[in-house]
Order: sequence, then C-alpha cells, then structure tokens
Amino acid sequence: MFLKRAAVTLILLPVGIAIIAWGGWLYYGLITLILGMAAYEYVKLFQAGGLRPAGVFVIAATLILAVQRAMSGFEHADLTLSLIILLALAYHLIQYERGSEQASTDFAVTISGVLYIGWLGAYLISLRMLPDGLWWVLTALPAVWLADTGAYLIGSRFGKHKMTPRLSPKKSWEGYLGGILFSVPITTLLAFLWPIWAGPGLAITPLRAAVLALVLSVLTILGDLGESMIKRQVGVKDSGNLLPGHGGIFDRIDSWLWAAVIGYYLIVWFLK
Repeated sequence: MFLKRAAVTLILLPVGIAIIAWGGWLYYGLITLILGMAAYEYVKLFQAGGLRPAGVFVIAATLILAVQRAMSGFEHADLTLSLIILLALAYHLIQYERGSEQASTDFAVTISGVLYIGWLGAYLISLRMLPDGLWWVLTALPAVWLADTGAYLIGSRFGKHKMTPRLSPKKSWEGYLGGILFSVPITTLLAFLWPIWAGPGLAITPLRAAVLALVLSVLTILGDLGESMIKRQVGVKDSGNLLPGHGGIFDRIDSWLWAAVIGYYLIVWFLK
C-alpha cells in the first residue's frame, strides 16, 4: 500500500506543483475538474447508502461555484448560492410528488454536497488569488501533506492508542502527534526557502508558516474523519479507485477542503 501511495505521489506531485506555479486558468481549471470529480464520488457514496441526491445538480452546482470564484471571487456568490439552494429544493419537491418518500433527506444531502465540496472547495481557488498566492498555496497544502505523511509513518510504527475507534480504527494519537511534529518544522523551513525564488518582500515569514502549519495539522484531520464518517455509514471503503493506494479524488482532498478555507481566512488575518 505504501509503495503504491508513494509511486502515485511521485508521479502526480511534480505535475501538481507545476500547475500551481503556472496559476491562472490552468490551475483554476484543474481545481474545478478535481472538485467536479469529488462531487461525483460524493453522490455515488450516498447512492450506495440508499439515498438519491440530485447527482447532476450537485456536480453542476459545484462546477458553477468554482468557475464563478475563479472569474469574480466572492462577488455575487451569495446570489448564486441562494439560487442553487432554491433550485435544489424545487427539484426534490418534484421528486417527492413523483413518489420519493425520502426526498427531504435527499435534499439535505444535495445541499451538503454543494456546500461542502463546491463552496468550501472553491477556497482552493481563492487561496491562489491572494497576494503571494502561489507561495501561500505551496505552504498550506504541503503542511497538510506533511501531516498526513508523518501521521502514517509514525502511526504505523508506534501507534498504540486509538484516536477514533469507530470512525477510523487505524488512526492513533501517536500518529496524530507525529503528523503535527512532522509538518510544523518542515513547513517552517519552506518559508526560509521561498524568498530565494520569490525575492524580497514575501509576506510569508517563518513564524506565519509555523502558525499556519500548526493550525492546519491540528484541524484538517477532521476533514479526513468527516469523509470516514460518510463511508462508514454507507459501508464503502473508498470513494473511488482512480488513484492506486489513495482511493478516489474525494479521499485525497478531504483534508484539503478544510485546509483551503481555514488557511484562507488565517492568511487574510495575517495580511491585515
């Protein structure tokens, strides 16, 4: 399993970093594609559990929110989200009238998918659009990747005390703490290296990088556990099988969703 994960990471990581560095519509397009695929997997998970969220609607709304975020930031985002909610309810009203006895639950799942993957996921775009956005993305996301890696390496070797026996039995407190201790110093080191390429005046300081890494490595595990909750409830091991050793796209970005929104607002606070 570890070798498969490492091989996929070694292949995709350089491509991902190159696209992050390129930015613009290449980056926005990739994020939009990733979110659309995650939305599809989200819908399939709940369908496996016997529910019927509006699949095409969830995917389309997710894509719309990502594209709008790329085109105009948060301008008119409230209007767009409001219309999406109203249209979703109208759709499920029709479904109930046509015989669906669980239409209200399906409506809740539809909206949660749009909000969780579409709205929160679009912060991956907002993060890149910040001043020095390239370097913030290359600080925030590695902080999460490093925490995941450290937790896996330390937990698989020294993990004895289960952290969440029901949600994710393999996670241990030793692995969780190991992930934090792995992420913070290495992410801080990155902040020393970025000015070499970015030049002087970069807003990312080692202290800010350390704080960002600490907050993200402590909290983003909740994204991982949140997806585990869904999978446990519907009886599915992975959201997909697109990435050998990693599962599906939703499996891969579950922590990114938390990192994007928490990182965005923490960085905005830094920049005040």
